[in-house]
Amino acid sequence: MNLEILASPVQFLSRVLDISPYRERLDADQAWWNEEGKRISDSIDHLGTPWLQMFDQLGARVDRIFLPSEYEKMLRRGYASGVLWRAFEEESLIPSYALIYNTSFYDPGVCCPYTVSLATAIAVRKYGSHDLQARFLARLLAKEGLNSQGATWMTEIGGGSDLGAAVETIAKLVDGRYVLNGEKYFASNVGAELAVVAARPEKAPRNVRGLALFLVPRYRRDGQLNYFIRRLKDKIATRSVPTGEVELRESEAYLLGSLDRGIYLILEVLNISRVANSVASIALAQRAMAEALEFAGHRVAFGRKILDHPLLRRQFEENLGSLCGGLALAWEAVKLLDDVWREEPAYSERYHLFRLVAHMAKYWTAELAVRTAKWGMEIHGGLGVLGEYRAERWLREAMIIAIWEGTSHRQILDGLEVIERKCAHRLLFKRLEALAPAATLQEVESFVESYVNLPGNEKEAGAEAVFRRLAEFTADTLKTGVQW
Repeated sequence: MNLEILASPVQFLSRVLDISPYRERLDADQAWWNEEGKRISDSIDHLGTPWLQMFDQLGARVDRIFLPSEYEKMLRRGYASGVLWRAFEEESLIPSYALIYNTSFYDPGVCCPYTVSLATAIAVRKYGSHDLQARFLARLLAKEGLNSQGATWMTEIGGGSDLGAAVETIAKLVDGRYVLNGEKYFASNVGAELAVVAARPEKAPRNVRGLALFLVPRYRRDGQLNYFIRRLKDKIATRSVPTGEVELRESEAYLLGSLDRGIYLILEVLNISRVANSVASIALAQRAMAEALEFAGHRVAFGRKILDHPLLRRQFEENLGSLCGGLALAWEAVKLLDDVWREEPAYSERYHLFRLVAHMAKYWTAELAVRTAKWGMEIHGGLGVLGEYRAERWLREAMIIAIWEGTSHRQILDGLEVIERKCAHRLLFKRLEALAPAATLQEVESFVESYVNLPGNEKEAGAEAVFRRLAEFTADTLKTGVQW
């Protein structure tokens, strides 16, 4: 493949998606980013963390977040383009994830609000009462770009990997209504009009089965604040989205679904974000490569452009091959999610296949993004570590993506859980058998089956090796089915 394709997210995405139904809007989106959005994104990244005003002049709590006015323009443009409403109008998530890919090439952080708002809207649509849908869904899906935003708050100070033990937020019934009391430590898109929040009903067991999912509006029915922002986080990246600590104090909340199925709903929300994370990772890696390519085509060393040196040229070609595999894997997760996102517990076998591919994609693409961004910095040499240029930004952004919605360690263990309990690997091998060489497929099947039969501690200790092999095999196999 010609390396020049790296300059265009639309062209690169077209290798795995028939973009003809979306061509006009994606081209317009890409043109806006190139003409105006890049400048806005760079400005926001250099300005740093947004500012929180907690009180007004009379001492009343307001928790108002101040962001550059152009941030609002950048953010609202994606909502108006349909990153949320098209999913429901067209009954497909493909338009949403295509816009997320395009946007992530230019500013991965902006896709966090889009993603958590999408997850919120889906949760309300699937599990909210008719009253909740009537009150809130239309605001989330407004077409003018002045819609409500959503957020997904699970993590507390104890961490997000072991939700069964770490969630201390308690939901109690008061006069037939739920109120929440607790704290959320990493609350991205803080200030959102709606949030879906993990909490433990009173007297529920202290494990994942004791969790439920609630919808928490920004304001109470009487117009007062319903949750409070303790502070905003000073993160190393994703400065285009405010992340804060949230206090829930007798906060009005509405149960989504049923108490006995809360953990399933929570995982549905997380998996929507994990797929978006995979898409954003590849878009970020493409951007890092595109800027490294542009630089290498101008920088001269030892009498010629550094791109013309054989070693560096080979690295570009090899990294492009990895990028193609990562895109194929990430988009496989998108396609599978698009097939199953309307399902509710109990899930089909296809849903469990989606879970496995989503975990692999999140794991593999996040690692690829970090690796590629680091390499891109090296191409720029000393200039790559300077804040005035972009190369160091992509590494900062990639490091956040590797942690957001579950570290690699979490993806490995959750992916292997669906292999052990649901035999999802067998569904995967069946899906890949038309593309994979028979000998390679048999070798990987034997490797995974042997692993499944290991004793407990030995199995966990060897988890990364088998998961890495499976993810690499899947990415490489899917890549062969694409006309690059």
